[in-house]
Formats: sequence, C-alpha cells, structure tokens
Amino acid sequence: MPIVLNGENLTIENLVKIARFNEPVSIHSESLKKMIKCRDMLERKIDAREIMYGVNTGIGEFSEVVLSDDQVKDFQKYLIYNHAAGIGDPAPIEYVRGAMAGRINVHAHGMSAVRPIITQTLVEMLNKGVTPFVCQKGSVGASGDLAPMSQVALLMMGEGEAYYKGELYNGSEAMERAGIPVPDLHARDGLALINGSNLLTAMSAIFLYDANRWLKQAEIACAMSLEALKANMKPYSPKLHIARGFSGAIRSAASIMKMVSEGDLAENRIACKVQDAYSMRSTPQVIGAAHDALVYARSQVEIELNGVGDNPVFFPDENLQLSGANFQGTPVSLPMDNMGVAVTMVSIISERRMNRLNNPALSVGLPAFLTKGAGMFSGMMLSQYTADTQIVEQRILSAPASIQSIPAAADQEDFVSMGMNTAIKNFQILDNAYGILGIEFMAAAQALDFREYKFGNGVTKAKKIIRKYVDYLDVDRPLYKDHTAMKKLVKSCEILEGVESEIGSLE
Repeated sequence: MPIVLNGENLTIENLVKIARFNEPVSIHSESLKKMIKCRDMLERKIDAREIMYGVNTGIGEFSEVVLSDDQVKDFQKYLIYNHAAGIGDPAPIEYVRGAMAGRINVHAHGMSAVRPIITQTLVEMLNKGVTPFVCQKGSVGASGDLAPMSQVALLMMGEGEAYYKGELYNGSEAMERAGIPVPDLHARDGLALINGSNLLTAMSAIFLYDANRWLKQAEIACAMSLEALKANMKPYSPKLHIARGFSGAIRSAASIMKMVSEGDLAENRIACKVQDAYSMRSTPQVIGAAHDALVYARSQVEIELNGVGDNPVFFPDENLQLSGANFQGTPVSLPMDNMGVAVTMVSIISERRMNRLNNPALSVGLPAFLTKGAGMFSGMMLSQYTADTQIVEQRILSAPASIQSIPAAADQEDFVSMGMNTAIKNFQILDNAYGILGIEFMAAAQALDFREYKFGNGVTKAKKIIRKYVDYLDVDRPLYKDHTAMKKLVKSCEILEGVESEIGSLE
C-alpha cells in the first residue's frame, strides 16, 4: 500500500521509507479537493489583477515590480532558470526523493495555489523512479532551498537532468522513458515548487533516523567496554536515573544494563572499583542527553515536514493570501546544529573508553594496547590515532551554521538560516562517528578476548557479529582494512539488528 500524503501525518520513518526504500506514495483525495479549491481562488485573483507576490510581481528585491499579463507565465520559467544556481556534486538520490515527498506534503494542505497536476507529477516521479540531478550546494536555507528545488522544477518543463533506472538523462528523456507527461509551469507553479526548506528538512529527517540507530550502537559499544573494564554497574541503576528525571538517561542506562544482563559483571561475580572514571560511569547521562536532543530535533523536523512551508500562503475559505517567511529554515537548523554537537560529544566519550582499554595504567589488567606481545607488537596503539583525527574533524564541523548568516538579495534577504550547511556537515560528522565507534567496537572485542568470565547476552552477540568481519589481533597487521570494515559494519546496523533480535529492543 502506498504512503498517503495529506499534509498532516508524514513521520521521519515514512519519509525514510519513501526516500531510501522507494515506498510508493499517493495524495489523499481530500487534499486534492483542497488543492483544486485553492487554485480556483488564485485564478480568480489573477483575473481580477490582484497584486500577489511571486505570481504577478518579481521576487526578493524585485517584489515591488508588477508584471504584465504577458509576463506572468514566462516569469515562472525565468524564475526557475535564475534560481537553478547550485554548484558541484549531486545530492544523493535519497535526499532528493525526501525533498520531493516533503514538497508534496506541503502542497497537500491546499494552501500553495499550485496546479494539482504539478504535485501529481512529483508523485509519479517518485513512484516511477525519476530523480532530478540536484547540486548539493547552493541553498542558504531561506527563502527555502531555492537552488536545489529549482533543479527539481526544471523537470516540470522537460529540462534539467534526472536519474532513471541508474542512468542520468536530460530531463525530457528521463520523463519520456518513465512515461510521465511534462506539465509545464503556469502562474505561481514555479515558486510553489521551490519556496520551502524541503531538501534540508529531508536531509535532517534522514540524519535523525540514522543518528538514532547510531546512538543505540554507542550504547552497545559502551556495554562491551564496561564488561572488558570490569566496571561498577551501580551507576546504571534505574533508581539513580529516575531520581534525576531525564528520560534520555533513563533510557540509556536501561539499554546498557540490558546488554550486560545475565553476565558475571551484572550478577556481581566480578570484583570492581567503588567508583569508575567519568567515561565509564556517566555514559547514560551523556548518551541520554543526545537522546533528549534528538527527541526535540525530531519534533521540530516533523512539524516542518507537516507544515505549510511556502510564500505566499493562501487561505481559500477567507479568500486571503498572506506573504511572510514560512520558508525560513531556522526552526530546523538550530536543533539540527545541536544534533551535530550531540553526535560529536558521544564520539568523544567513545574514544575515551577506547583509551582506557588501550592504556595499561587504566585497563584493570588488560595488556598494553591490547596485544600479548608488547614491544615487538604495538597492538591497537595506532587505532587511537585514527579515532582522534576523526574527532578533531567532528569538532571543527560542530561549529553552528545557524549563526553564520550572510545577507543576500540587496539586503532584502538579510538574515538566512544556512540550514543546508548544517545538514551537509551533520552527515560528515556522522560519517566520522561510524569510524570512531567502529574502533571502540574493535578494541572492546579484542579486550573481551583477554577476559575469561561470562559476558551479558547482548555483549556476547555483538562480539560474535564483530568477529565475522574482524579477526582477533594476534600479531600486528595493517589495520586500515579492519578499521574500514568496522566502519561499514556500524553503518550497516548489523550489530544493532543482531543484538535486538537476541535481547529485544534497545529503545
């Protein structure tokens, strides 16, 4: 069954199904009725020569320029030409598909005055696998993602470029091969396609989906390190976290305790210190804070996915159109900047635990750098270097983009969100996070091979999966293949899925 878009119920999970897993979509019949009603109102206003921004006026600094009747239609074409001004490499197909789904959901409110055929063409493109070539860079995140969405809009005129069945074609050929008629752009259609923060919001939704799964794996890696370091598990007591009240910490502590359940450490059969270092005993508070940040970011992104991000916005029941700034990306870019910081923060504490596994002064009897041949062999000494360089890159990227506004359009657009910069750098932060966490997993598995007690069921399962891809480090070997294999393994979420099939959900 297709995912039905009505402007109200698009979740992050459903957007990922559409964008990444190619789930079909449709528009709710009631939404189509609203769209027709709104378009009829616009046509009446055009006939009455009512002045409306972006319909019969220019845009930005030219918003006071009134267009003649002959210019109204051509203006939409030149609007798209002018704004298709991105640069460089293409955005991944899933990002563009997500943006198209988000734009359909905006139109489904019936407040954009777009011709329904335009929205239905977007639906057909999603369902038949036509994805516009969209440059990743070019948007400042207000007046929406104008540059990338204009490359989507080019397809409505049979122009631009698009992927179809794995090949890149010019726009008209891609549409013809898929059997999709080109609708052309009439008054208002062009601006209604581009005037919202749809690409950065879709990217943010996909990031949050992936970051949530990464955070759960960070808890798995933590549990493995705790077992190897003979941690005192009392700081993970539910009572302790319930007393403070942060839901993220309560959730994180419960997940980690679930991982070590039925092992000797959890059953108090292993001697431990009275109090461990912060990187061991405060992980629930740290990962928990990231969970809490994600909950807020998710709420903001889903509001945006289901809101009317457009300008102007039309109210057919009141015969009214209002011009404002509902395209402004700041409500998404601000919490998403925080999410980049959160992933970096959790990566840092992961590296600190890996350091304790390596350091013989801190590892509670483990051999130096997790090798039995210290001196001749260096074990995982250089793995820490690799983790550290990725963390420095994360720290550089964690500077917020939402405060980096540069005025544009002759200062008509004098504050912009730079939310696309946030979205792009967040994926770079997460890419490094996969590698950092993979190294902790690898070190923890190596450390557990030196221990001879029973581990928790979740820890045992995770270690078994890791050993499918990376062998025990008996003697030194080049580690770049192991590091890369572990990064791919974390990104695949095979460890997470295997552990949850063994012990249940870590939510």
